Amino acid sequence: MDLGIIGQAAGLFAATNVDDILILSLFFAQGAGQRGSTRRIVLGQYLGFAAILAVAVAAAFGATFLPEAAIPYLGLLPLALGLKAAWQAWKSRRGEVGDEEEAQVREGGPSPLEVAAVTFANGGDNIGVYVPVFATAGFGGMSVYAAVFLVLVAVWCCAGRFFATRPVIAEALARWGHILLPVVLVTLGLLILIEGGAFGL
Repeated sequence: MDLGIIGQAAGLFAATNVDDILILSLFFAQGAGQRGSTRRIVLGQYLGFAAILAVAVAAAFGATFLPEAAIPYLGLLPLALGLKAAWQAWKSRRGEVGDEEEAQVREGGPSPLEVAAVTFANGGDNIGVYVPVFATAGFGGMSVYAAVFLVLVAVWCCAGRFFATRPVIAEALARWGHILLPVVLVTLGLLILIEGGAFGL
């Protein structure tokens, strides 16, 4: 196996996913101490990234499942989830959390589909970077890129969990995470919409 391609794949993944560590840390903090939360977050991260890979690979072979004009509108996903998290935090502070929200808190934070939606939306611009690389790498090279990416998703999850469990960071996230998560998600959604020119922005 060509170590050069492995190194290039690792560099490309790191460059295009560095912001994911912050989001993962917030998700892990949200589910801290809750049974099964790590499994759900990791599953969601893999689902979201697998979707990014599938779209990029298909586009490299000439099949466009996701038109380029649609990518900016992926910003609506983290925006909606951020607003939902803000609403839940506000209701929780006022003691108005309903049965469904209480169940989610007991289950340990975000669901796999919520994590997957944020991961996919945040990686929408990655697709544009991956497609030409995959197209020129050929099938063998593309397989190496995909394998390295999938291994590094696990590394990213470990890094996010590591940061979320450091005493100083964990204390800060426990205190401010319910505010930070909605702010980060809403900001991410708005940036994706604005930078992509969605709705003529």
